[in-house]
Amino acid sequence: MPISPPVELKSRPRLPDWLRARLPTSDSFARTRNLLEELKLHTVCESAKCPNHWECWSKGTATFMIGGDRCTRACGFCAVTTAKPFALEADEPLRVAEATRRMGLRHVVITAVARDDLADGGAEHFQRTIEAVRRLNPRTVIEVLTPDFNDRDGSIDAVLAARPEIFNHNLETVRRLTPAVRSRATYDRSLGVLEKVKARGGDSIHTKSG
Repeated sequence: MPISPPVELKSRPRLPDWLRARLPTSDSFARTRNLLEELKLHTVCESAKCPNHWECWSKGTATFMIGGDRCTRACGFCAVTTAKPFALEADEPLRVAEATRRMGLRHVVITAVARDDLADGGAEHFQRTIEAVRRLNPRTVIEVLTPDFNDRDGSIDAVLAARPEIFNHNLETVRRLTPAVRSRATYDRSLGVLEKVKARGGDSIHTKSG
């Protein structure tokens, strides 16, 4: 019986250093994780499976995600679970404020799942969270990253009334690709939201998109 020649194994090329992420070894990652678990807070870092959350948590920072961890939309770029959301938690704004205080954040980013099941899209919950964070952390810069609220004037105005320093609403992609990757959202609607925020927020509120 003929013997097969030995298989020559090719060495795998090593990834460049800038592409390789090292898992954290400091205690700060565990402290951040434990704090979020203690206060029962959701983060876009974890719920959206962000590949950079190891680095951010190791530096003692995170992006809070309010309104639960179930989204009413199913955008193709996002890993957050799509399902019928639970009721809003009335004490969540206070928990976000407490986490901001304990983490010593000078700049806090607050985002949310889309809550199309609510009449205001969760705008009042944003407002209450901003107000709670500011009461406990008056020197912290507050940035909100909101859904489009279906372009409801009342919802946009409710968030603006709380005077976040930065109002962010992401276009996510170009007009041509929007129908393929954004659930329910439209390019023009998002532009309309940003236009209203810019016009109504004044010079004291910075408007941004990504």
